[in-house]
Amino acid sequence: MAMTQGGKTVYGASVGILMLETRFPRIPGDIGNAMTWPFPVQYRVVRGATPDNVVRGAPMDRLADFIAAGRDLVAMGCDGITTNCGFLGVLQGEMAEALNVPVATSSLMQVPMVEALLPPGKRVGILTISAATLSPELRAATGVAADTPVVGTDGGRGFTRDILGDAPRIDFDACRLDLLEAADRLLRGHPEVGAIVLECTNMVPFAADIRRATGLPVYSIYTLVSWFQAGLMPRRFARDLDDPRGRV
Repeated sequence: MAMTQGGKTVYGASVGILMLETRFPRIPGDIGNAMTWPFPVQYRVVRGATPDNVVRGAPMDRLADFIAAGRDLVAMGCDGITTNCGFLGVLQGEMAEALNVPVATSSLMQVPMVEALLPPGKRVGILTISAATLSPELRAATGVAADTPVVGTDGGRGFTRDILGDAPRIDFDACRLDLLEAADRLLRGHPEVGAIVLECTNMVPFAADIRRATGLPVYSIYTLVSWFQAGLMPRRFARDLDDPRGRV
């Protein structure tokens, strides 16, 4: 057997996910439900960082905590780091520099790429948990143009209230309606929207419903991290058509 290089504690889970400290339920599709992912991931909780103080507060104040948790994941064996809140995009540059591995802090980082795919005259629209606090700084850090259409679930039945309030019980049927109504407002107000990016990582369970209702492509933290992981651990393909195991 050929010699194998070591240096990690955990192997086979290249993506590390930095989690806010929460107690609300996380259904399949949510970034914090490990069953969401078709590949292994590793998690670390950033103590004291909550949905409310990140989305409505000042996430830069907690930069050192996120860097420390990210370094722990890298030391464990992760080759790339992501987070479970789109508003953490403001930490992108500092975290990438400090961790010295690829970092994808926010699903909003997809907006420029998705917009480049669309036909002339079409734009990306964003659904967010808090339109009121999606700041110019966050847009700049993630490459989102200042005039990108944004609609929030603020004022809905419960999605924004229960996620930011860290509710121990959530009516996900009501949350689904909040997302569908927000998507409808986005398209009625901005008929030029040709694709939707979901800022909030807790919106992923409803992505297929939004796609069905709007007929538009929907991108999220799931699409970003799936792409991200595909680069960290490229699939090995068979060179011999008769050998499906891909031996070389």
